[in-house]
Amino acid sequence: MLAVNNIEVLYDRVILVLKGVSLTVPRGGIVALLGANGASKTTTLKAISNLLHAERGEVAKGTILFDGAEVQALSPSELVRRGCVQVMEGRHCFAHLTIEENLLTGAFTRRDGRAAIRRDVDLVYSYFPPLRERRSAIAGYTSGGEQQMCAIGRALMARPRLLMLDEPTLGLAPVLVGRIFETVRTINNDGVTVLLVEQNVRQALTLAHRACVLESGRLVLAGPAHELLGDERLKRAYLGL
Repeated sequence: MLAVNNIEVLYDRVILVLKGVSLTVPRGGIVALLGANGASKTTTLKAISNLLHAERGEVAKGTILFDGAEVQALSPSELVRRGCVQVMEGRHCFAHLTIEENLLTGAFTRRDGRAAIRRDVDLVYSYFPPLRERRSAIAGYTSGGEQQMCAIGRALMARPRLLMLDEPTLGLAPVLVGRIFETVRTINNDGVTVLLVEQNVRQALTLAHRACVLESGRLVLAGPAHELLGDERLKRAYLGL
């Protein structure tokens, strides 16, 4: 579904951040993108989503193919319409809107009618039952876990075929971490392909089918997730485990 081919990313046309990164995400799979802080995992996701220009960044070399078509020249909104949707790090919600209003903003690009959108709101509530109970609450006054569920739910309202999650469990209590991972597994079982950036290495490798490891903007390790789970290079050199 996604093929990133030898991309280089520059900031301010001078600072080289990604250095010949290549990775693939097979249709229906879960791929974990791992690495220490500063390894440029978030930059990789923003390159795929074409969100770099807001930070004076650009893909200076290489190609990004989504569903067989080059997409690095498309706008972020066009990528969403095609089914490539990113959940940013940091639980970004519209703080002044209710939980349900936040979910409805995720359907902004859709043209399939209110009934279909209503069905998907109910689907999100089935993934995240706490959101149903808090549907009328102002998002800015909800807990961090509820805001993260809301952010993922809003992305699902765009009907993604590829869902990219950037640190979805960052700062959450352990019980919520497990709930988020189980929900991501359910979403994937329901047909959504997932590219996951995550610092919780063991959980990510247990969830994912494949994994890639970045170090200082370079891809240094890739393979089946269950094999990397016991790889001493991953433990020693890249993640300090």
